Amino acid sequence: MAVPSALIRSLQTATGFHQEAFEAVHASGEQIVSIRLNPLKPFDHSHLPISETVGWCENGKYLSERPFFTFDPFLHAGAYYVQEASSMFLWQAIKQLVPITTGKKVLDLCAAPGGKSTLLASYFTDGLVVANEVIKNRANILVENCSKWGAEQLLVTNNDPSHFQSVPGFFDVLMIDAPCSGSGLFRKDPDAIEEWSEANVALCSQRQQRILADAIPCLAENGILIYSTCSYSQAEDEAICDWLTEELQMESLSLKVEENWGIVETIAPVHGAIGYRFYPDQVKGEGFFLACFRKKTTEFAGKMKLKALPMTSKLQVQQLHSQISLPENLSYFDQNEAIRAIETQWLKDLRTLASHLYIKKAGIEIASLKGKDLVPSHELAMSNWLEGGYPSVDLDLETALLYLKRKEFSVEGQKGWNLMRYGGLQIGWAKILPNRINNYYPGEWRILKE
Repeated sequence: MAVPSALIRSLQTATGFHQEAFEAVHASGEQIVSIRLNPLKPFDHSHLPISETVGWCENGKYLSERPFFTFDPFLHAGAYYVQEASSMFLWQAIKQLVPITTGKKVLDLCAAPGGKSTLLASYFTDGLVVANEVIKNRANILVENCSKWGAEQLLVTNNDPSHFQSVPGFFDVLMIDAPCSGSGLFRKDPDAIEEWSEANVALCSQRQQRILADAIPCLAENGILIYSTCSYSQAEDEAICDWLTEELQMESLSLKVEENWGIVETIAPVHGAIGYRFYPDQVKGEGFFLACFRKKTTEFAGKMKLKALPMTSKLQVQQLHSQISLPENLSYFDQNEAIRAIETQWLKDLRTLASHLYIKKAGIEIASLKGKDLVPSHELAMSNWLEGGYPSVDLDLETALLYLKRKEFSVEGQKGWNLMRYGGLQIGWAKILPNRINNYYPGEWRILKE
């Protein structure tokens, strides 16, 4: 593929840019495939052609070839996420800058489809992670991927960045993987070349400034901002770092980078903010840029509203506990005719967020009550909260795929609700009746390909 000549010209002054090697790697057609394992869901991954570990993320793995992921039940069980390796550098940034995770509140502002949100949830296991997406249909994909990941402390919101000004100083970490011109993905997605232009770069730079200005008030004093793009353009990278330093008084932070990783450290020309460039001819991954900052200003918070959540009645909670074994430290509330739960330590924060933002997913949906009948939820099956109370059926690959396609399948099991499992991991619910099996895998998530 031919990289736009205007992009090549603009990169002549970019730190670490080597034109001949850069053009050669794009012309090669080489594809790098990588996944990130979910530490909550260990599994036998011997069927995946794992070749080596991603240097900057211990859960990241390179594959020697690209399998047909759609037909792997482990993907649908949330055992791993197919993620571009360069973007996993986020793990290294938070590991170095936020070594103490307890009680931290984290916002992934531009989160869909969920790669960085699930990474953050795997790191901040004793924190609260909010994954936000402004576009409604992309927010639905974000809910699906976060639900499959199974992290109980992961919330999903559907808001414009400016809405977060209503919770000033609330978050300790703010991740903004900003919408960009996408030049870093040319090798992975050649169609992106047709959409690239210098005018679009300028437009994206303006949009990035607006998003940052809108969102930074929600970051606490001394909080950490991580800014990233999948663009090579200096207008979207170093120039934004200079703007953050000058206009928003952010303090640039550096990271320790191993020499053999091939990551290029760059310094913004005006104020010296430090960033990190990923060139596909120098790293095993796609084009990427990341920079880290500390907020030095204080927002006037005042007293934030606390919305009264519709808490589940004691009688219904008793009914729930009579059939499902769950952890003790949970608070239950009702949403859309279903019972949801969140760890009690985060209930006040959830009430604050619910007072100001539109929340699509909070905590874990446990079940719906239909009179005396309890219908367990798919989110519960995806979580690690279920501590017994239901029989399970282990499926072979062929049967698991029939289940995930919501087609008819046959298994032997106890009558009533059963957890469907594959390779030791839960993939959903089915209800075994005397003359049929009702498949409760979410219809909107089913495998459509044959």
